[in-house]
This record gives sequence, structure tokens and C-alpha cells, in this order.
Amino acid sequence: MTMVEVVLADYGNAAHAAALVDLLDAYARDPAGGGTPLEAGVLAGLPAALAARPQAFSVLAYDGQTPVGLVNCIEGFSTFACKPLVNVHDVVVLHSHRGQRIAQRMLARVEQEARTRGACKLTLEVLSGNAPALRSYEREGFAGYQLDPAFGHAVFLQKKLL
Repeated sequence: MTMVEVVLADYGNAAHAAALVDLLDAYARDPAGGGTPLEAGVLAGLPAALAARPQAFSVLAYDGQTPVGLVNCIEGFSTFACKPLVNVHDVVVLHSHRGQRIAQRMLARVEQEARTRGACKLTLEVLSGNAPALRSYEREGFAGYQLDPAFGHAVFLQKKLL
């Protein structure tokens, strides 16, 4: 197992910005991320766009000087708890470093930051066919969301506006 360092990303740091877009693009190209590279405008603008949003933060994992993992998070708000929540939006670990519990280490750093922000919970979405990721998240305490079992589990939906 390699020695991996996990850090809170600084969007103004050129190395962190490059790592963020490179890792996110690798994820986008993977079948689990849709299998399509990110557009040039996204790659060029994402670090500054995230930096402009105080509710956004990212965690990076490095094996030496090589970026190998990324988690992007966006702070939301729980009206039921009247507190912030943190949505884990992207989780990326390069194929070369999977199976080393890097995602778990990054999620621990996310949880630390969420607690610092006074968040009441972490949320995330995972594709039902991504069994390894689902098992990993369940090991870290994530579970399906429901209020009353009679109404079933929450379902994540989207409506694209572009």
C-alpha cells in the first residue's frame, strides 16, 4: 500500500486546480461517469467557478506528487434540521489506486470539514449498478434515505435545463 496524503483543495493553487480537472475528466471518461470527456470550457473554468462558491469544497488525495483521488462537495441546507448539509457530489479514485481505501480516507476528511461547517449530515448519489462504490459507502455509514417506510426510499431525479 502506498502512502497517500489527503488534503483540502485550494482552488487558487495551480497544482490543485490542475489535479481537480484532470481527475474529474478521468472520472467523466469512465463508464461510471458517463464515458464522455468534459468540455474544454468546463476544464478551463471549473476551479474558478468552485472558488467563487463558498459552499463548495474539494478534497484531493496524492500518492507522492501524483494526484490519485478527488471528492467534490457542495453545501446545502436541511430545512428539517435547520442546519447545513454537505452533498458529496463526485468521488474519484484512479484505477491504479482502487482497493486501497483512499475513498474512505477522503470521505473522512469530508466529514471533518462538514462537522467544521456545522453540517447535520452528508448526502451522496451512487448509480445502483456501481456495486463496489455502493459497498464502500455503506461501510462508511451511508444508507438509503427514508422518512416513513410506508413511503419507501428517496429517489434521486434530475431535470436538465441546458
